[in-house]
Amino acid sequence: MTATAPADVDALCRAAADAFTTTLRTTDAERAAWLRAGADALDSAAAELIPLADAETSLGSPRLTGELARTTSQLRLFADVILEGSYLEATIDHPNPTATPPIPDLRRALRPLGPVAVFAASNFPFAFSVAGGDTASALAIGCPVVVKLHSGHPRLSRRVHEILESALRDAGAPEGILGLVDGREGALALADHPAITAVGFTGSIPGGRAIHDRVSARPAPIPFFGELGSLNPVVVTPAADVARGSALAEGLAGSFQLGVGQFCTKPGVVFVPADSALEAAVGAHATTPGRMLTERIAQGFADGAARVRDVPGVTAVAGDGGSLIAAVDVDTLAAHADVLLEEVFGPFTLLVRCADEQDLLRGLDLLEGNLTATLHSEPDEDVDAVLSALERIAGRVLFSGWPTGVAVSWAQHHGGPWPATTSQHTSVGATAVRRFQRPIAYQDAPERVLPAALQEANPLAIPRRVDGELVLPRR
Repeated sequence: MTATAPADVDALCRAAADAFTTTLRTTDAERAAWLRAGADALDSAAAELIPLADAETSLGSPRLTGELARTTSQLRLFADVILEGSYLEATIDHPNPTATPPIPDLRRALRPLGPVAVFAASNFPFAFSVAGGDTASALAIGCPVVVKLHSGHPRLSRRVHEILESALRDAGAPEGILGLVDGREGALALADHPAITAVGFTGSIPGGRAIHDRVSARPAPIPFFGELGSLNPVVVTPAADVARGSALAEGLAGSFQLGVGQFCTKPGVVFVPADSALEAAVGAHATTPGRMLTERIAQGFADGAARVRDVPGVTAVAGDGGSLIAAVDVDTLAAHADVLLEEVFGPFTLLVRCADEQDLLRGLDLLEGNLTATLHSEPDEDVDAVLSALERIAGRVLFSGWPTGVAVSWAQHHGGPWPATTSQHTSVGATAVRRFQRPIAYQDAPERVLPAALQEANPLAIPRRVDGELVLPRR
């Protein structure tokens, strides 16, 4: 696929805007049927898509089979989300002339923004790409999507787009519902186009910051929802290290080396007691990494690992030609935080030796925002101070587990303070739809013009807040 010219981007965005005039009037049931049809079509094409994905990414058939299943499950989850109806946050205040000031008839619901641009990620060619969570959540609420494909898997992107776009149209979706753009010039034209009302992005901090700044500089700035980077700190308490340090070492090795360390939730910094059993055991589990997703990513890993090795006070626990495990104390971490706390995308993790809890808390205080934080402790330990520190810097806190592997469910949250994400929500979990909606309040509106979610009889049978009380439908 040749780079998309600005004129072609303009045509795709105009088609998406035209499609929005139709999707805006569709029902949740209609859009749910579109999503399920798309999921079925992708599942049916698994025998074609998985080898194609492996040829471009070398992620392996088992991993890609699971990822495709996760992707289609996600499409079906968003179908369930919109049919359940609470995503609309429908709220009704009946008139109250005795209030001060008097309350008119007010009815509020969330409505779709309009066409959305999605910038695909490199490391999940299905789940964070053309048919990924950004696309699924936008389509679910009626926002057409134009995707900027990732150069790491262009042939797969084109084929997934063909299959999904065809399935959507066959299920009744309008022309222009899903477009595809390639190349840097096309990406910039997409970010600039006046028909685009929001951007979803998964990638590096520099890349995300560049797009964020560009859409903020538009004559009419638009929201940017980015997932940019994360170290995903892990804390191992002294009691946990004594009880199961060797087992934790094996678990850590499996997690930070999974997918050649190319997961956004990879545990990149691990706080351990000084002279820990984990540190003594983890080097034995270092492996020789496989091929990384792209030459650029491989070079970035090599450069990042070299920068870490060059820091005075860094000890290489393992890493001669394979995965790199390094160790430092908290003083060294503090003195060289600009290098040691920069994400190294790939099979690398940094052990931070802590003399006591105050040392640990000082180390945690050096961290910026993260997608996840993990705590390994024993049941009788007082971990309140540590937990408070982890809650401050992460959007998901795990106990006695490992952060790689993100379930697709209603309660899942995949986000965190900057630079992990730029907003409260990203593309995983039911709340992903909130990014592409805005509230509209209707005052004293005739019943016939109201969205179905706000009509008095509640024809959609959805949860609503009426005069301050949550009213659940009888099903």
